[in-house]
Amino acid sequence: MPIKIPNSLPATEVLNSENIFVMHEDRAFHQDIRPLRIAIFNLMPVKQVTEIQVLRLLGNSPLQVEIVLLHPRTYTSKTTSEEYLLTFYNTFDEIADQKFDGLVITGAPVEQMDFEDVAYWEELQEIMEWSTRHVFSTFHICWGAQAGLYHYFGIPKYPLAKKMFGVFSHTVNRNNVKLLRGFDDEFYVPVSRHTEVKREDLEKEPRLEILSESKEAGVYIAATKGGRQIFITGHSEYDPLTLKHEYDRDREKGLAVELPKNYYPGDNPDQNPVVRWRGHANLLYSNWLNYYVYQETPYDLGKIK
Repeated sequence: MPIKIPNSLPATEVLNSENIFVMHEDRAFHQDIRPLRIAIFNLMPVKQVTEIQVLRLLGNSPLQVEIVLLHPRTYTSKTTSEEYLLTFYNTFDEIADQKFDGLVITGAPVEQMDFEDVAYWEELQEIMEWSTRHVFSTFHICWGAQAGLYHYFGIPKYPLAKKMFGVFSHTVNRNNVKLLRGFDDEFYVPVSRHTEVKREDLEKEPRLEILSESKEAGVYIAATKGGRQIFITGHSEYDPLTLKHEYDRDREKGLAVELPKNYYPGDNPDQNPVVRWRGHANLLYSNWLNYYVYQETPYDLGKIK
C-alpha cells in the first residue's frame, strides 16, 4: 500500500525513482479506507533530506499512511526556505486539536546543548505532553529519543569522550517483543552522536524496557511497556552516503572527526560504503506501523486517550 503525501511535495520524485509506492492526496481521497495518520515533527535543518529518509521507510509497508509534516514555530530555519515550510509544513498550533495514529520526532543537531538551552525546547515539551493524549504511539529518533527520555523520565544524557560515529553491531535483548519480530540475532545500525544515555539510568525506571543495545554504541531501543512511546538512539533511516556527508562536512570545518567505523571497505574513504542496515531499518518501521499503530489504534481516532 502507498504512503499518502501532499500533491507537489518534492520528495515524490525521489521516492518514485526508488520504487516506493506513493499516492497523492487526490487519488487517496477516492479510496474507501482510513489511512493511518502519522505526524512527523521534523527538527533537522535540511528538511527535505530527512523527509525522504523517513518517508522511504514509512512507505515500504502494506498500510496506507497519510503524512502531516510539522516544524517548530519557535525557531526560524536557516537552511529551509519559509516558502517551502508554508507550502508543505504545519506548526503545532495548526494541528493541536487533531488526533493521530502515530508521531515521529526526529533528531536534531543540538545534542551538545543542555535541553533547556534549545530554542524550541518548551515547544517540544508541549508537543510531547500533547502526544500522550492525541497520539497512540510516538517514535523518537536520536536526539528526539534523548529529549523524550529526559522529559518523561528525567533520564539525563552524558557527553562522550569522542563522537560515536559509524555503523555498529547490535543485538536483541528480548525475543518476544513485536517491535523486534523478524530481527536477526545481530544487525547493524548507523550511529552519529556526541552524547549517550546510560543503561543503568534506564534500568531504574520501571516503566521502560531496554529492547536492543550494542556493546560498543550502548543502548539502541528503549520503550514504554505497551509501546506508546519508543526511543531509538541510532539512525536506521540514514541513506548510504549520510555518514560520508557528515564526515566530509566536519573535515571541511576543521573539526577533529575520525573516519566512521565499519563503514568504508578496508576503512578506505575512496571506496563506496557497504549498506548493512537497510533490511533492519525497513523491518523496524514496518513493525512499528503494523503492531503498535495499525493493530492497536482505535478506528475512531477520537477515542485515543
